[in-house]
Amino acid sequence: MACDTRLGKVFLSGLPPVFKLSIRNKPSGRWLENSIHFSVDQADPSQPGREAVLAKLSEVLFVETLRAYIAELPPNQTGWLASARDPEIGRALALMHRNPAHPWTIASLAKEAGISRSVLAERFHHYLNETPMAYLTRWRLQLGGQMLSSTSYSVAQIAAEVGYESEAAFNRAFKREFAIPPARFRSQVRSDHRKLSSPENPN
Repeated sequence: MACDTRLGKVFLSGLPPVFKLSIRNKPSGRWLENSIHFSVDQADPSQPGREAVLAKLSEVLFVETLRAYIAELPPNQTGWLASARDPEIGRALALMHRNPAHPWTIASLAKEAGISRSVLAERFHHYLNETPMAYLTRWRLQLGGQMLSSTSYSVAQIAAEVGYESEAAFNRAFKREFAIPPARFRSQVRSDHRKLSSPENPN
């Protein structure tokens, strides 16, 4: 499995390089174990639809593993995974990730999460060491970077897609985050991709 490095870093950085989970005593343990056995049975490349089945199954197993890992985090744990477990902060995160272009404010997020602005700000900072608005800005820019890398959308289109009212505002914010403007970022990423895919590249 693989994911975008920049986008995945948000939650994967909270995971240790290796961790072990016992699934047999969990309610979903039998299903997970049977799914693993099923994926082994699907290893035969002659099976029709094999790749699609394995891809979806891998995603489900990954999500279930993350859920089990989060459930076992100690009560005083901080970080993105711990914040996702918190009912109100998790809801605020889900809202920002589901609709990053929405004109969120601390007041509207707090209202949707069902807590006061001060409590949202305090608990968000406790888990993630930044304000909700700073987190949202960073997430929007990470999405912008991913779109610059993977689409042919104009910078203005991408700016609107991730919640900026003008291309100029997106340019300024993007340069603060990545140290280069969006157009140069796109050129640099494409150049790197061409080098990696070149026949002369030993990798």
